[in-house]
Amino acid sequence: MATSSDRRDPFTAFRFEVRIDDMVTGGFSECSGLQLDMEVCEYREGGLNDRVHKFPSRTRQANLILRRGMVDRELYDWYRAFLEGNVRLRSGVVRVLDESGTHTALAWGFKAGFPCRWVGPDLDAAHSRVAVETLEICHDGLHPNI
Repeated sequence: MATSSDRRDPFTAFRFEVRIDDMVTGGFSECSGLQLDMEVCEYREGGLNDRVHKFPSRTRQANLILRRGMVDRELYDWYRAFLEGNVRLRSGVVRVLDESGTHTALAWGFKAGFPCRWVGPDLDAAHSRVAVETLEICHDGLHPNI
């Protein structure tokens, strides 16, 4: 029987950081898109009617979606420069921090990332919310990175 000292609690989803090459991005309030999907090919063998053969194929990666309170125009400027033909692919890492918030518990790196969508804040003078921007990054896949 396992004792309570052997118990491993799950990591919390609010202790994380995202770094993109040399950019000072500030803190992100949300990060989604840590997702890989395996494509499956099916083969229907003639005369074999009780099953379909399935084989692994390519892996597809979701885009990273990052949200943060606006503190500067650095993410927008990266996107805008890309639109104007100034292509600069960047690498980055998403880190989940331990309970103390000082050590990396899990990490995923990405390479050849480029901004494929930028969404500015919803502005409304009737509310006192933080101006939040969203950046979507296409990349070549997630890789373990610790």
